[in-house]
Amino acid sequence: MTRVAIHDRIRREIEDRIMSGAWEAGHRLPPEHALMAEYGCSRMTVHKAIDGLVDRGLIERRKRAGSFVAAPKVHRAALEIPDVASEVAAQGKEYRLGLISRIEREADQRDRELLEIAGGPVLALHCLHRADGKPFALEERLISLVAVPAARDADFAQQSPGAWLLAHVPWTDARHRISAIAATRTIADRLAVPQGSPCLSVERWTWRNDARITYARQVYPGDRHALVASFLA
Repeated sequence: MTRVAIHDRIRREIEDRIMSGAWEAGHRLPPEHALMAEYGCSRMTVHKAIDGLVDRGLIERRKRAGSFVAAPKVHRAALEIPDVASEVAAQGKEYRLGLISRIEREADQRDRELLEIAGGPVLALHCLHRADGKPFALEERLISLVAVPAARDADFAQQSPGAWLLAHVPWTDARHRISAIAATRTIADRLAVPQGSPCLSVERWTWRNDARITYARQVYPGDRHALVASFLA
């Protein structure tokens, strides 16, 4: 059996607490002397473990204050796609979330392909976002419960999945795919548009280092939505 170095054990256990949601953004880590006592190691070992978490963007050090769980990075891709609730609020409209379905299951073939995982439990969500009472976007989301076990206890009938993930789960990278589609019967019924009408499909994958966190697909009526991006030289 390969022996795990103490600093790796400390780093992994702290990372697990962050990724599970047990330690949220802004949570202050125990003082170094407390970690030294807990793991029976030197200050140098604790420093090495924390340094690794700082390098990964999970922890930030504050002078004379200590080490804290870093806030999730909102934008690391060329195109930023905000949380739908924030997007609706920015337009001066009233936001409302409708949870259509929530299913916890072992990943099927489609889940594994979309999340690019070997298997394990996933949370499958379908939501309808409304703006001033009208359908704004239809969302399909998969969350890996291996990477984000705290999602099991989240109330997605009250808070949109995107907002919850941004607040609780740090991520390092994202990939987007944007395409034009024709509304299927199900999409047309949910969005209150004619079947076959043009819609904008925005897919996003996010992950933490090599661990895939979530896949989301948001579908908007084509005549009610536009994506705008600003780029600085």
